[in-house]
Amino acid sequence: MDISLNKYISDSGFCSRREADRYIEECRVTINDKDAQKGNRVSEGDIVKIDGESIKKKKTAVYLLLNKPKGVTCTTDLKDKTNIVDFVNYKTRIFPIGRLDKLSEGLIFLTNDGDIVNKILRAGNGHEKEYIVSVDKPINTEFINKMRNGVKIPGAITQKCFVKQEGDNRFRIVLTQGLNRQIRRMCEALGFRVTSLKRIRIMNISVSGLQPGKWRYFTPQEINAINEMLQFSSKTDDGEGMGE
Repeated sequence: MDISLNKYISDSGFCSRREADRYIEECRVTINDKDAQKGNRVSEGDIVKIDGESIKKKKTAVYLLLNKPKGVTCTTDLKDKTNIVDFVNYKTRIFPIGRLDKLSEGLIFLTNDGDIVNKILRAGNGHEKEYIVSVDKPINTEFINKMRNGVKIPGAITQKCFVKQEGDNRFRIVLTQGLNRQIRRMCEALGFRVTSLKRIRIMNISVSGLQPGKWRYFTPQEINAINEMLQFSSKTDDGEGMGE
């Protein structure tokens, strides 16, 4: 065995590769009691620790979906008192796939399977995420058309996407991009402020029937369907990932 440090941590079920890199940058990771650096590799017999806790190989793969309430932060960092790991309080270590802002709510996946995380997070794979969004003032056809056709935000122009008005100040949007805080930034660019944001679907899985703050296991059918969608996906998480 000789693999990259961030992949070793991700494969263990401790956190995603992206979050592993952050732990490494914050000098919270050691290999054989020596401070680790990004780019380090792990060999058979090496002892990797995060904040002094040994990283062990995961056991059975776990797949959960949570209807995240507002106020929960999508981080595995236990120093953050609102972290999603403590909120779910699962019996073994799991971590979120992607993120929802602390003030956002709705569907998020949690797992200990680093491979599936990397496949889903890869922005180029184009997996759909559906949201219901409310803003601080009435919207019109001009707003909807601008949101559909791409909005210029700092550092990017968003891709064309499905947008449908649902009420005076509410709309439905389906994204395949995963830019950080994307919907909020799109609305801000058009002079609107998001007052409520809920993710109601990821790929083939809906949050319907799951009360806020509750979680359940994936069904075998859901796992099979996701694996079929992912079978041609790269494992490399070189994009922004499954943000909002």
